[in-house]
Amino acid sequence: AMFREIVKKKKIISREECLKILNEQVRGVIAVQGDDGYPYASPINFYYDPDENMLYFHSAKFGHRVEAMNRCDKVSFCVYDQGYKEEGDWAWIIKSVVIFGRAEPVTDSAVAEWACRKLSAKFPVSKEETDDEIARSFVATYVFRVVPEHMSGKWVREA
Repeated sequence: AMFREIVKKKKIISREECLKILNEQVRGVIAVQGDDGYPYASPINFYYDPDENMLYFHSAKFGHRVEAMNRCDKVSFCVYDQGYKEEGDWAWIIKSVVIFGRAEPVTDSAVAEWACRKLSAKFPVSKEETDDEIARSFVATYVFRVVPEHMSGKWVREA
């Protein structure tokens, strides 16, 4: 597949900066090819594993997103940071990362549980709370991974 390059080269951020955003942020927006060809974008919590370059998220076993990914595995994922302001400026500077890839269900339950624990570790919850949540809802949960085919990052000034 051919993926577009960022037009304004000076706005590109490094792979290291992209990985920092993926590591620090807890939620992003995933877009799938929804009903009747309309894009369907929805917020998700996620865990990005830099060692294997893989994005993990969980989902209910039924619903618009899962049905869409079953029909077409191509997805787009966007995450952005909290932003900052330059001294004396009113406009925020935001850095974002976009990943294009293919979503696949994680069929190995040990890997799925590992991913859920990694995701949970991004939140201020105890191990006990995580254990309880996994015990309660793991059977009703699908874990997906996105195999990135293209990743890019850039900064924008909101003005």
